[in-house]
Amino acid sequence: MKISPDMAVAESTADTSDIVEPISAGLRLNLGCGRRKFDDAVNLDITPATNPDVVHDLAILPWPFDDSTFREVIAFDVIEHLDDFLGTMEEIHRICRAGATVDISVPHYSSRYAYTDPTHRRFFGVASMDYLSEEHAFGFYSEARFKVLRNQIFFEPSLLSRLVWRLANRFPDVYERRFAWIYPAWFVSFQLEVVK
Repeated sequence: MKISPDMAVAESTADTSDIVEPISAGLRLNLGCGRRKFDDAVNLDITPATNPDVVHDLAILPWPFDDSTFREVIAFDVIEHLDDFLGTMEEIHRICRAGATVDISVPHYSSRYAYTDPTHRRFFGVASMDYLSEEHAFGFYSEARFKVLRNQIFFEPSLLSRLVWRLANRFPDVYERRFAWIYPAWFVSFQLEVVK
């Protein structure tokens, strides 16, 4: 099924015969786009109410894309809503080309917003994605491999947050062990590179 400008929504199921082919090779994939859509991306959401390019429940695997399709995946505020974190990351790995970038933002475990939304299934620390790298001692949970290019802790904007942000990102282990519950973070941002 090809996505065209006159086809706003392509409904899909786990049946891979209904593969969605991007308009042009190497597009970006915007997972759980909501109302934050990108013109140069395939925008996917679970609900047609947001008018995405593809309507699909990310909990249903496999996703309706061919292997090694995308050069970039964006997952802002979506992965924390899914039950199967490792399955999700394996699916991202499958649909990405070697060297593709994956940009993810998720609630930090100390954030009040992590617990406020009743649809959140999990929370993250600054080293959560390290478990998907070759270097991590517990990297055996999944065969999907990523290189962590960047991980940053973000705080709600304030004058004091600027100072805390610098210290927390310079010394993330110290921050998470000793100060996360004293000065809670807002979210964590990761940039990963797909290793194949």
